[in-house]
Amino acid sequence: MKIILISLIIFIHFNVMLIAQNDAEVLGSKITLIEKTKISDILADPESYLDKVVLIEGEVLDVCPAMGCWMELKSDSQAEESEITQKIKVKVKDGEIIFPMEAIGQNALVEGKVYKIDLTKEEAVEYFEHIAEESGREFDPSTIAGPMTIYQIKGLGAKIHPKEG
Repeated sequence: MKIILISLIIFIHFNVMLIAQNDAEVLGSKITLIEKTKISDILADPESYLDKVVLIEGEVLDVCPAMGCWMELKSDSQAEESEITQKIKVKVKDGEIIFPMEAIGQNALVEGKVYKIDLTKEEAVEYFEHIAEESGREFDPSTIAGPMTIYQIKGLGAKIHPKEG
């Protein structure tokens, strides 16, 4: 009897795990890569990942509230000198993929290509003003000291699934 009960518990647990994996919301193209790249590795040396297709995973920190055209994923590590949360933005063309607001707080597995945007000081101010406006947040232009380079992922496909307990 004990063996039957243990077998039943294992069977139920295995099926719940399969259902949870299949509950992942799939967006865009099918994910083809298997090996994941740490977000912290990309942020530590973004130039070595430029134009490469990578598979990343992280908690969704934010989603574009206007069009769902971007989401920010939390890195697997924090900046060493401060407690600032490291993150990377996954961006798609408007309407190509729509990341749902409900994804915030969940995990995302994303396949995409690393690219960079070089901005003058004026372009950077304009860019961050736009992001703040979309998100309904305040923005202080004096926080932009000069030209900057932003590294992002052009999202090709994603799976969003609940965080594991």
